[in-house]
Amino acid sequence: MPTAATPTTAARWAGPALLALVIAAALYLVVVVYATGELLLAGTLLVICTLAVWIYSARSTYAFRYLFPGIAAALVFVVFPMLYTITIGFSNYSSRNLLEFPRAEAYFLSETFRAEGSTFEFSLHPAGDEFRGRLVDAETQKTFQFGPLALAATRVLEVTAEEEPSGAAALPVPVTLKDLIGHQKALQGLTVKLPSGVKVRMAGLREFATVQPLWVKQADGSLKNQENGNVIKPNRESGFFETAAGEKIQPGFQVPIGWDNYRRIFTEQRFREPFVRIFAWTVLFSGLTVLFATSLGMLLAVLLNWDALSFKGTYRMLLFLPYAVPGFISILVFKGLFNQNVGEINLILSSLFGIKPQWFSDPLLAKTMLLIVNTWLGFPYMMVICMGLIKAIPADLYEASAVAGAGPLTNFWSITLPLILKPLTPLLISSFAFNFNNFVLISLLTGGRPDFLDTTVPAGTTDLLVSYTYRIAFQDSGQNYGLAAAISTVIFLMVAVVSLVQMRFTKVVEDEKR
Repeated sequence: MPTAATPTTAARWAGPALLALVIAAALYLVVVVYATGELLLAGTLLVICTLAVWIYSARSTYAFRYLFPGIAAALVFVVFPMLYTITIGFSNYSSRNLLEFPRAEAYFLSETFRAEGSTFEFSLHPAGDEFRGRLVDAETQKTFQFGPLALAATRVLEVTAEEEPSGAAALPVPVTLKDLIGHQKALQGLTVKLPSGVKVRMAGLREFATVQPLWVKQADGSLKNQENGNVIKPNRESGFFETAAGEKIQPGFQVPIGWDNYRRIFTEQRFREPFVRIFAWTVLFSGLTVLFATSLGMLLAVLLNWDALSFKGTYRMLLFLPYAVPGFISILVFKGLFNQNVGEINLILSSLFGIKPQWFSDPLLAKTMLLIVNTWLGFPYMMVICMGLIKAIPADLYEASAVAGAGPLTNFWSITLPLILKPLTPLLISSFAFNFNNFVLISLLTGGRPDFLDTTVPAGTTDLLVSYTYRIAFQDSGQNYGLAAAISTVIFLMVAVVSLVQMRFTKVVEDEKR
């Protein structure tokens, strides 16, 4: 019947119509992102859109429809940042080479200089929601008006001025200096053409004058200075416009440099020496943190599972509090406790033993302090995990052990540890990887200091590779983002390799036990 067929037809076409609408919106988003110059992000979004069309339209991929949102999120928030970081590592991107070439060239071409000609006194007057400008020739006292203008946004605009008639009505009171400064950016993009054909631009807050472009592009791509005749050419290897004498002119621009950043990490002495030392400390710090936090957490978990222990609930709550408090607050509290002069820890040590350790200036003590604080922050989580794993162990095993006359240590080494170590292993590996990149602790507690005295790059004895990378990228005078991205890529590969080796070693040990 027609009445029954109509809903079926509508339902049949509703799905494809919705899919087509989503595809159109997604393609529009890709085009917008591509138009902004973000080619890598546009490519990632295009891949996601293609996968979405394939997965949600093909019957053979029906099972993946529920997994795709997670896959798409991983592509955008994990794969794309990783690819973007790797891409930056092959460039000279830094605070000196911040712009892309077209923007760097446009910066030079936008510069102007004050040419010979008349000077005009300038005032800005409100005209309803817009503004009118008034120019007075400093020599002839002729007056010109232009506008009304909307100065809400910064833009390049050319307007024509007319000579003010002698009997014209007076303009409103000019805007205040504060309001004039607020509109300065918009006014700087304004070119006023006078009746004589002369063009003037803003030369000061209260002044317009004849200005000309400082640089003019030549046929060979070089830029010529119209004020002094100098010529600068873009150097695609150094990423700078350079004079004939080789002088680099700021701002620079980004250029691909291949593997240079990676070669600098391992070949230049000023980078290689601190990198090796920091890498060794990073591995040691991560390993010792996992060892100490896990050992303490496991010990407390075993004690809290002791049936004869009273007030176990209270102890659990108190021991879990360090994990409940936000980490950055605990780190800052410890920073005050370890203060050399007024910290409670040194006050106690001074009253008991007459010593005041220099926790922040002595490299060994600073590393010890980091391990103490990180163990304090990590053991509650390990304790809770181990308590849950111990609860899962059948009680029959301990009863049989008690019948055999085994003590607590035998129970731990023969029953508890072997049974909880296998499910605990993935957590230990992830904990190692987390502490390998534990930037927050280093940044808030020591800042990587005390610094190495034999290096010219910002590197400290307590720096991890991640904080060392941060200091190169954001605290070094060069702010070398390309080099920092290369180090980040190396760190990623190191963590991946170490994690794979740990997982392989664990598997081998398990196979041997079997």
